[in-house]
Amino acid sequence: MRAVFLDFDTLGPGDIDVAPLIRHLPDLELYPHTPADQVAHRIAEADVVLINKVRLSCDTLTRATHLKLICLAATGTDNVDLAATRERSIVVCNIRNYCTPSVVQHVFALLLALTHHLREYRERLAERAWADSPQFCLLDFPTRELDGKTLGIVGLGALGRGVANVAAAFGMHIIAARRPYDATAFDAIAIDTETGDESVERVSFRDLLARADILSLHCPLTPETEHLIDADALRAMRNDALLINTARGGLVDSAALITALREGQIAGAGIDVLRQEPPVDPEPLVDTRLPNLIITPHIAWAARESRQRAVDEMAANIGSFLRGESRNRVD
Repeated sequence: MRAVFLDFDTLGPGDIDVAPLIRHLPDLELYPHTPADQVAHRIAEADVVLINKVRLSCDTLTRATHLKLICLAATGTDNVDLAATRERSIVVCNIRNYCTPSVVQHVFALLLALTHHLREYRERLAERAWADSPQFCLLDFPTRELDGKTLGIVGLGALGRGVANVAAAFGMHIIAARRPYDATAFDAIAIDTETGDESVERVSFRDLLARADILSLHCPLTPETEHLIDADALRAMRNDALLINTARGGLVDSAALITALREGQIAGAGIDVLRQEPPVDPEPLVDTRLPNLIITPHIAWAARESRQRAVDEMAANIGSFLRGESRNRVD
C-alpha cells in the first residue's frame, strides 16, 4: 500500500518517533513539504495520504484514482474538499484533543508574561536599571495577581475547559459565552463551584466582554465567528482587560486590535495565530511593535509531547481503517 506524508516538517525538527506510522505503512514516504504544484503528482498513485496543512482540492483529488484514505495531522478539515472525498468514497480522518495540555500551558505563558511584564523587565535588566537602582527591586511595571480576576472564555470545548481548570487553580472566577456569540440577553446560569462539575457561569457574549479581566478565545473560525473580536467588541471590553487568542487568527480584526492597544481600550494582548500563516502579506500584528502585545508563531499546540500524540493518533486512525473499523472519521 503506497502512502505519502506531504508536509511532515510541520510536525517538527526530527524529535518525534514515526515508528507508529511505519508499523502500519512500511513504505511511507515522508516529504518535508510539498509545493502546491507538486501535490497532484505526489498523490497520483497513493492509497493513503497524510497531511497537516496541504490543500487537497477537488481537481487534485480527481487525479488521485487510487486514494482510499486521507489522514489529517490536525482537527480542522478546511484544507480538504470534503464534497469531493464523499463523492469518491475517500475516507477522511482527523485527530482530536491531542494538544490540550500544550495549548493550556501556552495560554498561561502569554497571560503571565503580560501580567508580570517579563519582556519589559528583561529589557530593563539589559539596560542595567537594576544594577544602578538604589533599592533591592524594580517596580517600573507593577504586576497583577490572577487570584480573584474574571476569566472569560469563548468556546468551552476541550481546550476551553482545560484553560478553565487551570484558571480555577489560580483562584480565578470563570465565565463562558453562551452560543451563539452575539448580544442576545441570556440569563446567566451559575453552576455550583463546590460540586467540581463545571465551575462555569454562562453569560451572553456582550456580558462576557464587559466583565472579563482576561478574555481567552477557543472557538472555531466560521462565517459567524470571523472578526468576532472587532472594533465594537474591543470597545465593550474593560480598559484593563487582556485578550488571549490561541484559536484562529480570523477571530480577531488585527487592525482594530492595534488601534485598541494604542489607544488604551484594552491593556494588552497575547496572540499565537494570524489570519494568514506564515504572514507573507502585510499583517498589522507583526508589523507593529507595541509593549503590550506579544506575538508567537502558532506554537501553542506544539510541545513535543503534543506532536508525538498527533503522530500516535494518526497511527491509530490508520490502523482502524486497515481493520475496516471507524475511528475519527469526518462525515
